[in-house]
Amino acid sequence: MTIRFDNQVAIVTGAGNGLGRSHALELARRGARVVVNDLGAARDGSGASSEAADAVVKQILDAGGEAFSNGANVADFGQVEAMVKETVERWGRVDILVNNAGILRDKTFAKMELKDFQLVMDVHVMGSVNCTKAVWELMREQKYGRIIMTTSSSGLYGNFGQANYGAAKMAVVGFMNTLCLEGQKYGIKVNSLAPVAATRMTEDLMPEQALGLLQPESVTPAVIFMASKDAPNRQIIAAGAGAFAKVIVQETTGIYLKPEKQNADELAARWNEATSLEGARELVAGGEQTMKFLTEAGKALGIKLG
Repeated sequence: MTIRFDNQVAIVTGAGNGLGRSHALELARRGARVVVNDLGAARDGSGASSEAADAVVKQILDAGGEAFSNGANVADFGQVEAMVKETVERWGRVDILVNNAGILRDKTFAKMELKDFQLVMDVHVMGSVNCTKAVWELMREQKYGRIIMTTSSSGLYGNFGQANYGAAKMAVVGFMNTLCLEGQKYGIKVNSLAPVAATRMTEDLMPEQALGLLQPESVTPAVIFMASKDAPNRQIIAAGAGAFAKVIVQETTGIYLKPEKQNADELAARWNEATSLEGARELVAGGEQTMKFLTEAGKALGIKLG
């Protein structure tokens, strides 16, 4: 089976370079009409230029595809709304949104100014929120949508000097988790990509030999899969150097402490038991955790719930 996007419309943010460029080109190659969004800023978010986005559009057009560039700042909802309006006026719908735009302002937390923390949150978190909000009602009305967030190992696992970036990248996973619940009856699927790639965001963080293996094109297959009609839902897919994996947030079975033993000393004494991975599982909604705890308490106290 070949995944195709004929008659579908995709918006890819931060598509002038790196991963976004690769995603946009491959979506177009598979038949999608593509909005190549890029503010054209430097890696730290400063400046603006349409040159990179225009070059991607030219490449798509020269290959016989359909595309146009848009320089909306994803952190500005008014600009994002205007971009979506232009897309709908031109092509009538939006089927796919790839939230890829991002910046870096790396420093240790002790040296980081709050303005640099806020700016990274504005672009990564509110940028994803703004773009998603602008297409959400459209997708609900057409009863179809594919939305991809871009998370990172820096958010999932931590990375020295990236407290702002890591916080933002974990936030979009939480955003995804709720959108999946609210969008599923409307045919909207939301997933997250955790990429490792050689881009201007990582060019000075890795040795040259490693960068040679970490091409953006090796990550894009995960985006194409998540954008397809048969896409999964609520998945975090890690991708890099041609390798792909699922990231899972699990919760241990845990322990129950009787009322007379509900204190920190007892918890400390039984911490190894509480953290045993035997029986750990992935929960798919916050309410599952509540019911799990209430069920354990009810069993211990002889209380029948429900």
